[in-house]
Amino acid sequence: MKEPNRFTSRTQASEEQLAAQETGAEGARNFATVEEIMRHDALHTPVPPSIAHRLQESIGKGSPPAGPWWRRLLR
Repeated sequence: MKEPNRFTSRTQASEEQLAAQETGAEGARNFATVEEIMRHDALHTPVPPSIAHRLQESIGKGSPPAGPWWRRLLR
């Protein structure tokens, strides 16, 4: 009997993942990167209105632009 080699098991695992994705299984999702998880979470999690309001206020209170670098250097 042949020992399973790593390449074969990885190939089989990736084929199984593709098959699960093609069937549209919504139960569990596998993400390749953390960024994908964050994007998925951001799309599916609503922001509470109180936090959205506070965020808009803090964005509006931003400091004015600093100006050209040479003007800051020669002050």
